[in-house]
Amino acid sequence: MSLPYPPCAGDQNLFTSLYPTLSQQLPREPMEWRRSYGRAPKMIHLESNFVQFKEELLPKEGNKALLTFPFLHIYWTECCDTEVYKTAVKDDITKWQNVLKAHSSVDWLIVVVESDAKKKNKTNILPRTSIVDKIRNDFCNKQSDRCVVLSDPLKDSSRSQESWNAFLTKLRTLLLMSFTKNLGKFEDDMRTLREKRTEPGWSFCEYFMVQEELAFVFEMLQQFEDALVQYDELDALFSQYVVNFGAGGKFNMFCSKSWAVLCVLRVNSSKRFCCLILSVHLQVSVPPGALDCWVFLSCLEVLQRIEGCCDRAQIDANVSHTVGLWSYATEKLKSLGYLCGLVSEKGPNSEDLNRTVDLLAGLGAERPETANASQSPYKKLKEALSSVEAFEKHYLDLSHATIEMYTNIGRIRSAKLVGKDLAEFYMRKKGPQKAEVYLQGALKTYLAEGWALLVTHTRKQLAECQKQLGQIENYLQTSSLLAGDNHLTEEERKRFCREILDFTNQQAENQGQKVLLPMHSFAQLKTLHFDPPNAVVHVGGKLSIELTLLSQMPIPVQVDQVAIHVHFSIEKNSYRKTAEWLTKHKTSNGVITFPSEIAGLPLSRNNLPALELSEMYERSPSDNSLNTAGIICKNAHMLLRRQESSSSLDVPSGLTLEDGAHVLKCSNLTLEPGDNKITFNIQAKEPGTYTLRQLCTSVGKVQFVLLHIYPIVQYDVYSQEPQLKVEPMTESLLAGIPQKVKFTVTTGHYTMKSGDTLQLSNADAMPILYHPESKAVIYSNTREKISESSLRIQSSEKITSISLPVAPAYHVIEFELEVMYLPSATESAVEKENITNKENHRKNKEKQKQDNCMATVDQKVTIDCPWSIYSTIIALTFCIPFNAKHSLLSAGKRKYVQVCVQNLSELCFQLSDYSLKNSAECTDLQLVPLNPADQQVVFSKQSIFFVWELKWTKELPLSLQCLFSVSFCPATSEEQSFTLKPFTYEFQVENFFTLYHVKTEIFPPLDAEYCKTGSLCSLEVSITRLVELSEVDRDEALTESDGYCTTKLMYEVVDNSSNWAVCGKSSGVISMPVAPRAIHKVHMEVMPLFAGYLPFPDVRLFKYLPHHSAHSMQLDADSWIENDNLSVDKNVDEQADSSSIRSRGSLHSTASGEHKGLPMPRLQPFSPGQVFNSSTGMQILVIPSKDDHVLEVNVT
Repeated sequence: MSLPYPPCAGDQNLFTSLYPTLSQQLPREPMEWRRSYGRAPKMIHLESNFVQFKEELLPKEGNKALLTFPFLHIYWTECCDTEVYKTAVKDDITKWQNVLKAHSSVDWLIVVVESDAKKKNKTNILPRTSIVDKIRNDFCNKQSDRCVVLSDPLKDSSRSQESWNAFLTKLRTLLLMSFTKNLGKFEDDMRTLREKRTEPGWSFCEYFMVQEELAFVFEMLQQFEDALVQYDELDALFSQYVVNFGAGGKFNMFCSKSWAVLCVLRVNSSKRFCCLILSVHLQVSVPPGALDCWVFLSCLEVLQRIEGCCDRAQIDANVSHTVGLWSYATEKLKSLGYLCGLVSEKGPNSEDLNRTVDLLAGLGAERPETANASQSPYKKLKEALSSVEAFEKHYLDLSHATIEMYTNIGRIRSAKLVGKDLAEFYMRKKGPQKAEVYLQGALKTYLAEGWALLVTHTRKQLAECQKQLGQIENYLQTSSLLAGDNHLTEEERKRFCREILDFTNQQAENQGQKVLLPMHSFAQLKTLHFDPPNAVVHVGGKLSIELTLLSQMPIPVQVDQVAIHVHFSIEKNSYRKTAEWLTKHKTSNGVITFPSEIAGLPLSRNNLPALELSEMYERSPSDNSLNTAGIICKNAHMLLRRQESSSSLDVPSGLTLEDGAHVLKCSNLTLEPGDNKITFNIQAKEPGTYTLRQLCTSVGKVQFVLLHIYPIVQYDVYSQEPQLKVEPMTESLLAGIPQKVKFTVTTGHYTMKSGDTLQLSNADAMPILYHPESKAVIYSNTREKISESSLRIQSSEKITSISLPVAPAYHVIEFELEVMYLPSATESAVEKENITNKENHRKNKEKQKQDNCMATVDQKVTIDCPWSIYSTIIALTFCIPFNAKHSLLSAGKRKYVQVCVQNLSELCFQLSDYSLKNSAECTDLQLVPLNPADQQVVFSKQSIFFVWELKWTKELPLSLQCLFSVSFCPATSEEQSFTLKPFTYEFQVENFFTLYHVKTEIFPPLDAEYCKTGSLCSLEVSITRLVELSEVDRDEALTESDGYCTTKLMYEVVDNSSNWAVCGKSSGVISMPVAPRAIHKVHMEVMPLFAGYLPFPDVRLFKYLPHHSAHSMQLDADSWIENDNLSVDKNVDEQADSSSIRSRGSLHSTASGEHKGLPMPRLQPFSPGQVFNSSTGMQILVIPSKDDHVLEVNVT
């Protein structure tokens, strides 16, 4: 008996430590429960829930709840010190008792826990009776039993056990007394409330809740008989009021509550009543079949009442609610038929007849209101049990009607279930042809929906049906499915497997026709493994296919043959396809995995994808308020796909094996349960594509066929032509140094014989370097090393012959050779050959881009192969590792030539034996090298410079042809046994003599020592002629009069760095005498804009040509500038290398006809070296002007 919780006050830690022992010990000993009104005593076991004391738990006035009532209040303390008791414990107990008195709670207990450990730690401890006596004197004067002592409760001793027994006895007694007292009071209050039922305002619902709570309490105490009494009284009271109300009585019990609430109360009480009956294990004995008769009659009577009060339209509309009664009545009639022997083949026996007589007698007389009806439920049942024919008629009518109603409302599953019952009925009546229809329909539905257990059960029934019908093929297929069904027991599976094996043995003896069955019921193809993995083999090669078959049978099965039917196809020109081409789109490991499915259950719900749901909200466009919300299935197209009707049928339909010459066979195997490895070895004969179409396993005369092997599995047989491939061993081949090249000979169908050679045509620019230790390696078609042999090379003036080792067909021969490209042309010629756009070549930015890329040269080699009458031409691309450029440097009249060699490759080179020669071999010119004669290393992507000074004794021609040469070799290579050709660079130097000397000077203002910012300073430009009249000066600007020659020059002062402001005229045209030491000075004013050491402004000098020059029409547009305001482009210095200057309006003036009639002068820049500016790079100190601003700087 479980009581509600007693609240516990006082020391909560103390109670927590004792609670486990208390909760275990309390219900062990039984207690005698004596009740009032002379009711018999009972022995009960007490269980109680303890909670912490809170004032909120105490019952309020008027609260009659019994389930949450606190029956006993317990105060726990282990105080053994009088001082602590006086100062704390006494006041706490006083407050606790005052709260209980305020709520009229008189059931309480004080527990004093005493332990020896605390005695030893205290010096002023009196005997324990002193504390107990004080508590009894202070709080228990008249009730001394309300204070108990618990000694050493946590120790395992006899004294502790005696103390526990005494305490538990007292606790059980007080708990039972409090409960009995409060229970009696609750029952008296309930009776008082029931006696007021005739008064106005009385509510049955409120009374129901009170008496039901009493029933709950009895049920909690496991007094189920007393609880049943409460529900029985409630039911009687309710029935009395309903009868009185129906007879015209006026009671207000239905005024405050609706009929619906009262009906719910009645149903709830009936349900509780039934649960309690089960709890007390009440047994009601009825004869077999009596309950089925009662259910059958009840269902039909309800249906008859519905038909009597509703028209046909209402009945049809409510079929979904009444079809359950029809199905229930059909099920009970079937049970009665089986019970009374009305379904057996021989009919009922004497025992069945006696049972039928007892059931009909138990029905009693028919009720008067249905006695005159022709088709009452009573008459139907009596007629159905009277004979076999009558039962069959009534049962079939009910079954067909139920199936039709289920089908009309869309409950196909329920309709098929009733159909299965009909099939079972027909099987008992020896009508398997009728039963098969219903079983096949049910099986189709279960397969489509993935009900595995239902499929198994239906197949068992169908197998028996097919066996009786003599459908051998269908029966064998169903048996194979059942033999591999894991939902059956091992013995059942073995039984169906032996059925198949027995049939195969019989057929083998009779030599009958072969029976074709689907493979998936017998075994499943899991994986297929090719060796070689790419499933590509040459003609004459070997290929193996390893199948993994999962046998569904529970026992080992001896298989006569496993065969793979292969479809052969050959495409046009497929004999030219290589193994690499055929390997595309093949699996890398050669393993093909097939999708697994449950045997005979291809549409299992386990294979369906999971639902992918997402929320959907639709909001108003005006105020963004939520209009609708819903759920969308993202993968509905995967879940709601149309199911093919043939996919769920077990009946084999038209299984045929393809006829063909290509069949792979493996004979005399034993398939063990589980995975089995089967290997097929193939000798490739005819080139083409072989597709594995069907798999057939033969067991006697029974063949299990996999009609389509999917995914598609193919292997290819090829006949490859011999091939030669030459490829560099590095990313790029460098010219001028030995480079390794790999020769790969794929023999294909050709067999290399002794004496077969490769004939290479020699090229002077690319000799082949031979090493005696060179080797040729022979590999198999699968890259397995076969052998290695020395390479023999013979070279003549025009031909290099390479002897190939003997090798069989479909092998690979690889060897390496060293070649070296020796460019016969100069570097400048190579650049001219590779650059097609001369216009872009003249621009500096394009030149810079080309300088960063290596120039390339293609060298073609003709090779004659032994397997072909045609020559093979290959091209090797070599990269020039260096790029060279030159520049002319001047220092007054002294001239220097600088050559920059840039290493564009990834290697480091060692340079030596550099030289610069004049191609004309002029004896009056001397080139003096200024670099050290030692060897120098140029690193990757780095440059090195060589400088020579030009010295001459006589007047030289206007241009010089120069040839630069330098020897090179890789910095990390060992000494070569051959000589490398040096790198050469040919260039031309024109108009390199200094014609004019330009000098610039800046002077501070008068009476100032330094130039100041913002002050005007004087700028003086001196232009000095250094040489006499030469051929260079003879142009349109030259004016000759009486042996005195002058030319027109234009000067311009420009400051690109914006350090100076040129005041006044910054450019002009002067007439310069063409005579040595002729000087022209120009003065102007400049203003420094910044303080510090400022570089001098730039001074540029141009030839000023008249407009009537006929020569100008023949020059390039980029070489001239048409200018009408004597202003020049600011990029003159950037374009000085290209010997041209372009103005801002040059293209516009040339392209448009706006100034066609006006004579426009032209400017022509001097060649590099013709003008020497000695002030380039000079600086002048500029001091800041007086500053009145004050800058405060705080330093902390």
